[in-house]
Amino acid sequence: MTADAPKSPTSLPVVADGGRSRPTQREHRDKPPVDPTTLIHRELVSDEFWRQIPAYKQIDEATFLDYRWQMKHSVTKVAKLLEVLQDLAHDDFISDIREGFHHAPMAVRVSPYLLSLIDWSDPYKDPIRRQFIPTNSELLPDHPKLDLDSLHELADAPVPGLTHRYPDKALFLALDTCPVYCRFCTRSYAVGLDTDEVEKVSLKPNNTRWDRVYEYIASRPELEDIVISGGDAYNLRSDHIRAIGERLLAMPNIRRLRFATKGPAVMPQKLLTDHAWVDALTDIVEQGRKVHKEVCLHTHFNHPNEITQITAQAMNKLFERGITVRNQSVLQRGVNDSTAAMGLLVKRLSHVNVHPYYVYMHDLVKGVDNLRTRLQTALDIEKDIRGMTAGFNTPTFVTDAPGGGGKRDVHSYDWYDRETGVSVYRSPNVDPNRFYCYFDPIDLLPEAGRARWADPAQHDGIIAEAIETAKHRPS
Repeated sequence: MTADAPKSPTSLPVVADGGRSRPTQREHRDKPPVDPTTLIHRELVSDEFWRQIPAYKQIDEATFLDYRWQMKHSVTKVAKLLEVLQDLAHDDFISDIREGFHHAPMAVRVSPYLLSLIDWSDPYKDPIRRQFIPTNSELLPDHPKLDLDSLHELADAPVPGLTHRYPDKALFLALDTCPVYCRFCTRSYAVGLDTDEVEKVSLKPNNTRWDRVYEYIASRPELEDIVISGGDAYNLRSDHIRAIGERLLAMPNIRRLRFATKGPAVMPQKLLTDHAWVDALTDIVEQGRKVHKEVCLHTHFNHPNEITQITAQAMNKLFERGITVRNQSVLQRGVNDSTAAMGLLVKRLSHVNVHPYYVYMHDLVKGVDNLRTRLQTALDIEKDIRGMTAGFNTPTFVTDAPGGGGKRDVHSYDWYDRETGVSVYRSPNVDPNRFYCYFDPIDLLPEAGRARWADPAQHDGIIAEAIETAKHRPS
């Protein structure tokens, strides 16, 4: 007998099939060694990074992890920032900040945790600084179609502090304060103290206002889903968490509660050291589970640098207690408007058991047009990161349509004019007969688009053209 001829390494075994041949198994190919750069989402800052800040040089770990110390030492004024940074920031940058504070529509409040994560050797480019500390030099003119309450939350409020827009969901604004204040806050019309630019609508936490909210929710049988926000649920006392949770869970129509907070991204220490608050949230989650109702936490990380080993410890504590955490990011220029930054954020969130849920187009907010991006940026990044990780850890990119149209998938526009930057959306479950327009920042438009917006007489025509085109586009 002769030995069988060796098989080619690329050949596949075949079987007879009616005169045809077909492979019985796929060829096995060895994957190349993993590229170490694809695993950097697992590398979390774990040293005592805060000691690089002059004012925190002598602060030990126990003190830095105390949420009360974080709150007490949060920065709200330029003088306090100077005291904290000392010689870390140049004089010209401090002067720029001083003017930025004066013109900011949003009150400024930044935790020591965040200040310690900023790269003070290049603060203008730092993605955390850009979100929380304003500079005058970065200011751009607001878009001419900006409205202080761009999402028309007040117009959709049947009682103060409750927005009922979608058929089965309502937004309960329980209070008007936060552990830190984001420059890009949609609710700069209400959140925080009055500024030189904006006199705020008051949404203080009190039982009289809350009772009106509860009465309305109970009176609407179609309501099943309540988001408890503000402001920020982090700033609710533990007894408030219990009172709100128990009152809403007792309503037969309510099936889902979401406590919304940016806290884990800006002050994770609270989850590690405010035991009463975490216990209250845990109790409401467990009460909900016993009556077959979902209670979860929605949070707001925007950049992978916000996620440290402290974050991981805090998220582990919630995970051990069976608390689901989902994340909603805002797409921001110079912060996360690249595939690299957004991809790393998504992977790092997944690594600490936080589900990436939404990425929002930046709302039209007063004083921060320099942070907004084009819709095309969102379309491109969404395509790039899809398939990077599991589908349930891949966020949906959405536009919260100005004028109260609600959240629309960025790809679902009826028309997008890239010259004028106008994208047009329909929102059948809000108002099937209306068209809602989102507007790209003017400074990023081509020259022809910038020229048209420079002429106020053309503004109405620009919008009318976009809507008219959308009406005649095939569905």
